[in-house]
Amino acid sequence: MTGRNEIAIVVGQLAAFVVNAVIGTVWSDHAGVWRYMLAVQAVPAVALFAGMLRMPESPRWLLSRGRDDDALAVLRQVRDPGRAAAELLEVRELVEQERAESPARSGWSELRLPWVRRLVLVGIGVAVVNQLGGINAVMYYGTQLLRESGFSGDVALVANVLNGVFSVAGMLIGLRVINRVTRRSLLLVGLTGIIASHLMIALCSAALPEGPGRSVAVTAFLVLFVGFNQASVGLVCWVVLAELFPLRVRGFAIGLCVFWNWTSNAVISGFFPTVVAGIGVNGTFLVFAGLNVLSWLFVRFVLPETRDRSLEQLEEDFRAARA
Repeated sequence: MTGRNEIAIVVGQLAAFVVNAVIGTVWSDHAGVWRYMLAVQAVPAVALFAGMLRMPESPRWLLSRGRDDDALAVLRQVRDPGRAAAELLEVRELVEQERAESPARSGWSELRLPWVRRLVLVGIGVAVVNQLGGINAVMYYGTQLLRESGFSGDVALVANVLNGVFSVAGMLIGLRVINRVTRRSLLLVGLTGIIASHLMIALCSAALPEGPGRSVAVTAFLVLFVGFNQASVGLVCWVVLAELFPLRVRGFAIGLCVFWNWTSNAVISGFFPTVVAGIGVNGTFLVFAGLNVLSWLFVRFVLPETRDRSLEQLEEDFRAARA
């Protein structure tokens, strides 16, 4: 389920790249064409707003607040009456189980427990690894990167669609194989491909003379990086976070990990244009390659395997592990 959510995200990114390429090509003579690109974002936003007006609350949330009749009414919108009643009982049992297993308030106080601290630090590491490849920087500044490699503005906009295509393709491949191999194995293979792609981008930028050959080579390894990233890190990191934390700290811990994920994204993406301007595309991707060597070591020697392991088993292992 988590993987399918990630696929929905990258499909949206691909749609945005395609729309931008069309707008940029059709109105390329307009200096303010970027305003049209931003304005188009209002269309899905309005559609989402209209849809949310009719969106019911989740049955679990309603049951947790004692609104059983409302929860049953929601279930009857998507289930036959018999199945709705049975599912209501299942959800009620889950809500009661969570109340019994989770403290009334879990948060910063839980970090006083050494095993919780270790588990949360591992989760933060996973969240940061998700950004260290520079995937969002490439998604945000893909057109500028392609211009740096030698493409003209219009061609760079169209070529940037390839990033979206390989992003979706990578996610689909990752989702297909994720339950056939261990989480760590998929991450290690993906990180190896990411490091190799970064090194080749740096090599092509530094060694090839300016011209079509360098532009095509950089683009090829750039989209290869996107494919490797989305088939492994982009997909698996979120799956691992969903599988890592016991109920007692789940909401707080995932919230903390997401905070560090987006903080690292803000730092990397915010400084990316300045770094590229300062040390060039080759230097920037050499730095990314070095950071991802650290990510590879983290996954190999620190990250626990979560596939086919219950939250209780992971909790027991972390309770028993030495600091």
